[in-house]
Amino acid sequence: MSDQLVGGQRFRLLTLVDNQSRESLAIEVGQRLTGDDVVRVLEQVTAERGKPQSIRVDDGPEFISRSVDLLAYFDGVKLDFSRPGKPRDNAVIKSFNGRLRDECLNQHWFLSLHEAKRLTEAWRGDYNRVRPHASLGHRTPFEVARRVDGHAHPPSLSG
Repeated sequence: MSDQLVGGQRFRLLTLVDNQSRESLAIEVGQRLTGDDVVRVLEQVTAERGKPQSIRVDDGPEFISRSVDLLAYFDGVKLDFSRPGKPRDNAVIKSFNGRLRDECLNQHWFLSLHEAKRLTEAWRGDYNRVRPHASLGHRTPFEVARRVDGHAHPPSLSG
């Protein structure tokens, strides 16, 4: 995803969601996001939640990078690329990104990258812990993730 600051400077957002619990595991904000940034975020999430078996991604340059390919190869993680022009292939992240756009990005005029990071992180906390989701039986993603994680399941990620 991308957006811009009040002064017109563009910035990018990397969103990472667990397909099963719908929990937002990370929103990375930066001027540019590279494959190395994706690897760093995936390593942070893996340290907290365990290694995923697969990651559903689109064909963005940050995902088709050598860094992400090497991480997937050496960690034994399947990179599951969605087909171009087939948004249903990655419906969970498309839905999440739409909510993030409508409920956070379109509601704020960001003065700096720091402010964009702070506000998107606050929105992520509310999304995960406060608001129940109909698709989760009116539970929050946090509640579902804790129940699932208690049974040592590896996360299934979308990015």
